[in-house]
Amino acid sequence: MGLIMTVQIDSREHQKERERIEKQFDKLGIDHFVSKLWVGDYMSLDNAKLVVDRKLDLNEICGNVCQQHERFRNELLRAKEQGIQIIILIEEPDIENLVDVYFWENPRKKAYKWKMVNGHPWKVESNRPPLQGKQLYKCLETIKKRYGVRFEFCDKKSTGKKIVELLGGEIDVGC
Repeated sequence: MGLIMTVQIDSREHQKERERIEKQFDKLGIDHFVSKLWVGDYMSLDNAKLVVDRKLDLNEICGNVCQQHERFRNELLRAKEQGIQIIILIEEPDIENLVDVYFWENPRKKAYKWKMVNGHPWKVESNRPPLQGKQLYKCLETIKKRYGVRFEFCDKKSTGKKIVELLGGEIDVGC
């Protein structure tokens, strides 16, 4: 069982998530090591021009395109300037493709914030509702066209296998 492939994992990847995916790599017989990557979270040593940037869910990508837009855009620009193809892998079990994002309902549909009223914390509805599927879909389509990014989706149980496949690896049928 296994495949001759070595995957470099970005050292800034969340430790808990990295360990979960490393266990999946171990089960598949994939060699891996942790070291800082220029862009993305996962790269095969066989092809430094292709990386996978893993996102926990659609809420994380919402944060990237809204609150952390400049940092996210800069990473996409660095990749494009260096001729690196980024595949953004979003762990969202009910989404199979980019079109499905259009119909996604943000679980944070009603946004709340806390404020002090007469010395007590009070939960009030925010003036600015969170990004919904229709708007997120439009943002991701723009990113896809502008930066050449590819979007893929999977569930958490198959993240390691999906990363290997996206990086050009083949997995034994018996896995």
